[in-house]
Amino acid sequence: MNDSNSQNTILVVDDVRVTGEILLQFLKQKGFNVLIADNGKLGIQMTQDVEPDLILLDIMMPGGISGFDVCKQLKSVESTRDIPIIFMTALTDSINKVKGFELGGADYITKPFQYQELFARLQVHLSIRQLQRELKAQNQLLKDEVSRSQKLEAARQQTQQLLKHSLQSQNEETELEKCQRALSFFTRSVANDLKRPLNTIITDSIRLEKESSSTKPLRLDTESLKTIQKLEETGQQADNTVDALLLLAGLFRDDKIELELLDMSDIVTLVIEKRLAYLIKQSQAKIKLAEIWPTVPGVRLWLEEIWMNYISNALKYGGKRLHLELGATPIPPDWVRFWIRDKGQGLTQEAQAQLFTTPFNLQQQLDIKEGGFGLSMVQHLVAKLGGEVGVESKKGQGSLFYFILPAY
Repeated sequence: MNDSNSQNTILVVDDVRVTGEILLQFLKQKGFNVLIADNGKLGIQMTQDVEPDLILLDIMMPGGISGFDVCKQLKSVESTRDIPIIFMTALTDSINKVKGFELGGADYITKPFQYQELFARLQVHLSIRQLQRELKAQNQLLKDEVSRSQKLEAARQQTQQLLKHSLQSQNEETELEKCQRALSFFTRSVANDLKRPLNTIITDSIRLEKESSSTKPLRLDTESLKTIQKLEETGQQADNTVDALLLLAGLFRDDKIELELLDMSDIVTLVIEKRLAYLIKQSQAKIKLAEIWPTVPGVRLWLEEIWMNYISNALKYGGKRLHLELGATPIPPDWVRFWIRDKGQGLTQEAQAQLFTTPFNLQQQLDIKEGGFGLSMVQHLVAKLGGEVGVESKKGQGSLFYFILPAY
């Protein structure tokens, strides 16, 4: 007995009693729950009552209701429309096969049965049915998260206007601090609520995509696969926005900086393989990473944001054939320079002079960008960590963006 089939119910609709009994014994041995209906009317009623996982339906049945009629009625009802139907027939002409597919049948099998073939077809369509259910659940989850994100955006805009009004007013400093604390608390609360469902969306989408591209005979159609990939991309974009909101909330609070020793290799890998994975895939960029990365004191979310900005900028402006290189270079006695090099068009001296000159403005940072907050945020975060930023570039020879941090 196959325990993996024990939760699947199959309804056999056939007016020939011997056929029904043979299928009953065979399918029970394979571990299925089996129901029998000896006419089309009873088959329709049992389907509506039980909602089986799959229906084996004979085409030629007496009593005025053929298998085609049964299929047509079941496909017209929302609750039974998606149940896969495999037609059983002794007919071998193409017309009946085509008609069965036109009415919504998933497959057909010809009597007398080849039972191993029958079992294989059942397994394929039950697996497809299960994936369709999971995809439907994921789509509903995505719709729910989109609705929550829209509400979050509306609330963010309201608090943005409130903060701008407070910054422009001549109220006492204590009133501004109260506003900042309220905004920070609100942002942290909503962002943390979103983290778990977003991670669930991303994890399940990656799993479904891997299963559909395996060597098994089960594969999703192109449109379903694109939906799963879009679900993964949207979930990761939303997750990046949540991380950005958490970073912004910390800056509003202006808490005392608590440094921890961090492995820069882990941070770079997370940004490339998770937070910017969809952008890297779209741009078909080739990225070379240093084999050895130092451990430095810092704030994890800040360092992620710094690399997010540098890498996303390189993806946008690094040239048609994106070849990026990331690494770290010690600067004796107590500093480390982290850098990213591209092979783009490079920058003029005038353009380089303008890159990091925009003063950091917390009010302006409320506008979150896809690849991060921008270079003014990078300069601000690196300065808070006791370091500095810069760029080396020649027109037509690419660019090297870097940030320097204390090693201890």
